[in-house]
Amino acid sequence: MVDTTDEWIVTRTGIRERRIAADHEAASDLGSVAARRALERANLSPSDLDLIVVASVTPDMPFPATASIIQHALGADRAAAFDLSAGCTGFIYAVSMASATIASGAYNNVLVIGVDLLSKITNWSDRSTCVLFGDGAGAAVLGVGNEQSRILAFELGSVGEGADLLRIPAGGSRKPITVEAVQAGEQYIQMCGSEVFKFAVRIIVQATQSVLAKAGLTTADIDAFVAHQANIRIIESATKRLELPDEKVIINVDRYGNTSAASIPLALDEAERDGRIKRGDVVLMVGFGAGLSWGATVLRW
Repeated sequence: MVDTTDEWIVTRTGIRERRIAADHEAASDLGSVAARRALERANLSPSDLDLIVVASVTPDMPFPATASIIQHALGADRAAAFDLSAGCTGFIYAVSMASATIASGAYNNVLVIGVDLLSKITNWSDRSTCVLFGDGAGAAVLGVGNEQSRILAFELGSVGEGADLLRIPAGGSRKPITVEAVQAGEQYIQMCGSEVFKFAVRIIVQATQSVLAKAGLTTADIDAFVAHQANIRIIESATKRLELPDEKVIINVDRYGNTSAASIPLALDEAERDGRIKRGDVVLMVGFGAGLSWGATVLRW
């Protein structure tokens, strides 16, 4: 479709394959599957949920919230539900919000879902972006825990002056969808890749150091490091600066591409299943994305 090669893509991004949703599938479809699996792993039923938070930039529609659609699909009649938009940092933001509601005593069980179908908003004639994105969903249940298994600290931030570096220009109140906008391809992702790359490497290091300091930990305490899976070169550059050994860095961007808000929960799930993350491990998650947003969370698994 575009002038590129497998060698060019792999060398510059680390991506070898990815998953693309079917034409009839939407965020709530993938999100519901992930949600049911997370509830099963947590030994909970939908009726146990107090709140559902969905992080996504590709909701089923502008409104109602995709979280409400998933709530109905699950039969989680007791749960409040809302969506959260923080780009690829969405899962980190959602986990932090869920943790805060539990810590406040407001809720006991919160379902967090990161889901994006970026294939639906990708311009497949744009060589700079169409090789990067995939579709996926991941979910986690947060509940009242104990000292051995809990969120230790989180850190969230935004650099709004970089908002134009990663965006979809049309489709909102600033520029509604028109024939002219569609003809110009303004309903698709636009990204200044080099600037986002530099921001990502810098903010991964800063956010990691900041959240560790807040938790009273150092990089030596990290058992598993899970960054947003955008580009292997970003992750390698950041972890080299942090002096993290390769065996502690969780990577699956080669198999899924950039799945936005889904990338961190997908990596967490795989790493837990294959034994790279074990009970009691200190896990650090860090994300970056549109906004430009960023966030980090450190927890004991």
